[in-house]
Amino acid sequence: MSGRRPTIRLLAKHTALRANPAKRKALLAMHAAVLVAAGLVLGACGGGSASNAPQDAAAPLEIWVRKPPGGTAEKTTKQLATAFTAKTGIKANVTALFDDFETKLQQAAAQKHLPDIVINDTAQLGSMLKQGIVREVKQADVPGSDKLTPVSWDAAKGPDGKYYGVPNSAQSFALFIRKDWREKLGLAVPKSWADLDALAVAFTTKDPDGNGKADTYGYDVPGSTKRGYMSWYFTSFLWSGGGDYFTEQNGKFAPAIASAASVASVDWFKAQFCQAKTVAPGAVTMETTQAHPVFESGKAGIYFTGPYNMARFDGNLGKDKYETVPAPPGPSGKSVSLAEGENTYLMAGSKNQAGQNKFAEFAISVEGQTIGMAGDTDGNIVRLPVNSTVTLSSVRKDTRWQVFDEIYKQSGRYTPAVPDWTPFRQTSADTINAIVANCGSDTKAELTKLSQAFQAELAKQGVAA
Repeated sequence: MSGRRPTIRLLAKHTALRANPAKRKALLAMHAAVLVAAGLVLGACGGGSASNAPQDAAAPLEIWVRKPPGGTAEKTTKQLATAFTAKTGIKANVTALFDDFETKLQQAAAQKHLPDIVINDTAQLGSMLKQGIVREVKQADVPGSDKLTPVSWDAAKGPDGKYYGVPNSAQSFALFIRKDWREKLGLAVPKSWADLDALAVAFTTKDPDGNGKADTYGYDVPGSTKRGYMSWYFTSFLWSGGGDYFTEQNGKFAPAIASAASVASVDWFKAQFCQAKTVAPGAVTMETTQAHPVFESGKAGIYFTGPYNMARFDGNLGKDKYETVPAPPGPSGKSVSLAEGENTYLMAGSKNQAGQNKFAEFAISVEGQTIGMAGDTDGNIVRLPVNSTVTLSSVRKDTRWQVFDEIYKQSGRYTPAVPDWTPFRQTSADTINAIVANCGSDTKAELTKLSQAFQAELAKQGVAA
């Protein structure tokens, strides 16, 4: 009887589907979509039709940018596309998408109708490469690529050492400090982690806003586990403390998250929550959208964030009330800032690969970078230029941008070039969040378990040392 059960189950399933045409149609559609998506990925990776599409050097380019539709950044991208068309004669159509961007890109892949160009976060390289929807970029095919800052190319490098995008924009992070609070308390700009902690304690205990209430804190931390926010925020401090996620040699990685320096960095961070109690409440569930108002409403006075918030804080808090300064060196003796930005991705299956190369060339040119920077407005799609010949001060008169530019060039560092960074970011966010949320936690033991999870994921991705 046991040998007949699979047949009986199949007959029952077949009968049920025949009785429900709508369900049968939906199931068939789902299978078809899966097969189409698989076909695109296999074609792009294996040199099939997706990567050998007939070429037309005059074909228009479809450009997708990960920005809110109707916003100022979309307008800037369209200006860039218009200038590109005027220079090359190649038409370019811009589509701005923000919500569910990656899902919509996957849908386009399933329909074998990818855009030619995607301007998207550097952190998405691993995921897009894994799907097989981006093509390799040879620097020799993109004139002007030799003028890009060396560190910016790290953001476009895959785990195999090849490039799968062209850098377009960069950014680093700095401390936003309530200058009015600091000066009222007679304290200097912090030069060490000890100074930084002392400033946080003063902001928490010495009533810097003068309202007579104990309602202010030092650190504003977006420490949610959603999308790995806690890991994203803490990365710069982990590196500055001498810790690391991995050690790397010849493209192979070994976990370093449980090293003595990594444990010490996490313990320092945990102490702000548990001993000093200088972190604004709710940090372990806050994303950046909840963290921004904590700083600008006067609940916390120290926020480690990016230059994109300056325009917002100028309007909601006041430009004269805060300052942007580099984070001080940690126990490693260095101050290291997470580097991020956007790449121009040349998508697989394009009918105009020559046009893709020309667009990338224009985007990194002095003219393209200048358009993308959009002066001192909030419409920029280039936060910091990647072209080393662009003089930042000639485009932006707000000298605070120079702080971020210097941080990026002197101490910017991108996340490790593993095939897919996402699972590492998420598991480390989960672990660090749990450690600081439980003051009785054993940091060494928890990071050791995380190290073991890292080792398993590295092996899964084929890059374990």
